Amino acid sequence: MRRIEWKATFTEYQAIEELPSEIQNLMLRAEEAREKAYAPYSKFNVGAAVLLENGEIVAGSNQENGAFPSGLCAERIALFAAGANFPGIPIAALCITARPESIALKKPIAPCGGCRQVMAETEARQPSAMRIFFRGSTGPIVEAAGTKSLMPYLFKFGDWE
Repeated sequence: MRRIEWKATFTEYQAIEELPSEIQNLMLRAEEAREKAYAPYSKFNVGAAVLLENGEIVAGSNQENGAFPSGLCAERIALFAAGANFPGIPIAALCITARPESIALKKPIAPCGGCRQVMAETEARQPSAMRIFFRGSTGPIVEAAGTKSLMPYLFKFGDWE
């Protein structure tokens, strides 16, 4: 038996003004997308915005459906739209923000496991890691330097060969 330790380092920003200007803009676009969420069941609105290396921004919001699990998370919508409309263009950064309908969420909300897997596969197709920023509706913003810091044992199709 052997013990494996895993360590990840994150950067926490106390205010949006501490972020680089292009990331501030990206977070604002994620917030705009969050307000377009269709979340009548969970009442938990999420917005995401992707900055491509060519400067384009693609946004998405969670879209729920009564035929569970037919809905999709904001992160996957933004990433899939970026891939469909700008194939082969690497993603520089992804911003995510969440807001329950009933309260101002001050705690950063990280992406779910399904979104992390999509992020990991997207990142694997490009030459460098994407920067990932997430927050609640207010409060601190956390930066992860790529998907491996969020999920050390990523599932890679064909990794068993």
